[in-house]
Amino acid sequence: MNQTYGIVGVTAAILATLLVGALGLRISRTTSDFYVASRGVAPRLNACAVSGEYLSAASFLGVAGLVLAQGVDMLWFPIGYTAGFLVLLAFVAAPLRRSGAYTLPDFAEARLESRAVRRIAGVLVVGIGWLYLLPQLRGAGLTLRLLTGAPGWLGGLVVAAVVTGAVAAGGMRSITFVQAFQYWLKLTALLVPVVFLLLAWRADHAPAPAWDDRPVFHRSTEVRVDRPLTLTVHEPVRVTASGTVDGRAVHGISLRLGEGRHRIGADTALGFPAGARVPLPDRAPDRATPSSWAKPLSSDREQHSLYSTYGLILATFLGTMGLPHVVVRFYTNPDGRAARRTTVSVLGLLGAFYLLMPLYGILGRLYAPDLLLTGDTDAAVLVLPQRLVGGAAGDLLGALVAGGACAAFLSTASGLTMSVAGVLAQDVLPTLGVRHFRLATLPAIAVPTAAAAVVSDLPVADAVGLAFAVSASSFCPLLVLGIWWRGLTPPGAIAGLLLGGGSALTAVTTTIVGGARSGWLHTLLAWPAVWSVPVGFTAMILISLATRARVPPGTAATMARLHLPEPPPVPRTGPATT
Repeated sequence: MNQTYGIVGVTAAILATLLVGALGLRISRTTSDFYVASRGVAPRLNACAVSGEYLSAASFLGVAGLVLAQGVDMLWFPIGYTAGFLVLLAFVAAPLRRSGAYTLPDFAEARLESRAVRRIAGVLVVGIGWLYLLPQLRGAGLTLRLLTGAPGWLGGLVVAAVVTGAVAAGGMRSITFVQAFQYWLKLTALLVPVVFLLLAWRADHAPAPAWDDRPVFHRSTEVRVDRPLTLTVHEPVRVTASGTVDGRAVHGISLRLGEGRHRIGADTALGFPAGARVPLPDRAPDRATPSSWAKPLSSDREQHSLYSTYGLILATFLGTMGLPHVVVRFYTNPDGRAARRTTVSVLGLLGAFYLLMPLYGILGRLYAPDLLLTGDTDAAVLVLPQRLVGGAAGDLLGALVAGGACAAFLSTASGLTMSVAGVLAQDVLPTLGVRHFRLATLPAIAVPTAAAAVVSDLPVADAVGLAFAVSASSFCPLLVLGIWWRGLTPPGAIAGLLLGGGSALTAVTTTIVGGARSGWLHTLLAWPAVWSVPVGFTAMILISLATRARVPPGTAATMARLHLPEPPPVPRTGPATT
């Protein structure tokens, strides 16, 4: 991609974000404005805002990259991301809005009348928020590196600075307008280019990808390797190499890579001919070779494909309702009915967006298989316009995609920072108020920014899946049982949050730092929802049954408030006329 065009696209997205945010800043005056936009956001606007912040880097970049690399199994990600709102609509949306809370810890304290439950919920909100921020900042670093060659940490730093300014300045009122605008920017940034990409694909005689084997280089391709790696070659291939191959320095010569493993040094360029199979890097010595990209449960994602698929389904289906940046948006609706209407609209908006991602993944497998070699599969959406269209038109489309990617980072990072800063301002800093909320935005974004500079090799969508697993194991049991079961007690809620959410958080943290890289232990830790969600529900139910005397005295009144519809608004009456 032409660097100038890409930088212009990213800069335009940032400036548009700041300008739209300034509109909200002009009408943000009270604490309620900052936290929940005074609970006056209309359903359609709120649906666009929810979709804008929900469609993160994992959706804009990660899903297409996973489809490119690992096949149809990865379509569970967009299915789960969308279907989670069905669960939210059926069980949570309207009662949660009627609770009158600002944040998830607010709801926990109001329902269970316990400061201890509130504190644990607050810790989990911060943990989930920081986990979710990691892939946004990593995606920002990847985009800026491709556009300018800058180090990966710089992109995360830029996003952190912009988000801090936008959130601290206008709060929820400002962010609502920003995120609604960013949804339409992201949809446009994918929809317009994909039309031209499909036309270029048709003009190229509509080639089909290699469905049942390793991908091939559709065209002559030069691959530059930034860091050392080991390749496994299954069919001998002749390449043009400059750099270090198997410990030998070469400079633009043609050589034959025979069957077997070959060590490629850093800063090495390999030129592959059209039709050559893509040799994939060895990432784990005992990982199976993919046998069918188009067949479910046959990818090399994990050794235990069926288990990991169920782990993904449970995490994404049940985790949405507990994501703090999503839940807080339902507090901004005027009433429970508006919250349900918002959720229905979100389902349509997300469905329209996710229909595009498989197209980018399939086209990436055809025209950007070299990303499998470098490990930058998340960049497929960014590089395809130049690969297929080329020229000035490709540069313009690439700039549009880069602007959409920037909007993905900014919108989700803004929502997450809002939710984490809200918890920190209410539960950590000494008093409530707009000033403390603004101060809380600094640690809310600074911690994941520092972590993103260290964790650099985790795929974007995978990292988001880890956050969903923690959410599903902690807040899903709390919300479902808290809203629909009168017998939930504070000791039961604490046990469920600690055993379910705490164990999932420990498992995913171990996965991120590389504590287990293969075998059943790795699978159980990387996809904990299969066991941690039942642990959370079971602990809450059993401990609550054992502590029936600890049911909060105000439970009946709280349950009535959650489930009884709000009274209709009183119509305004003007002076009588004759």
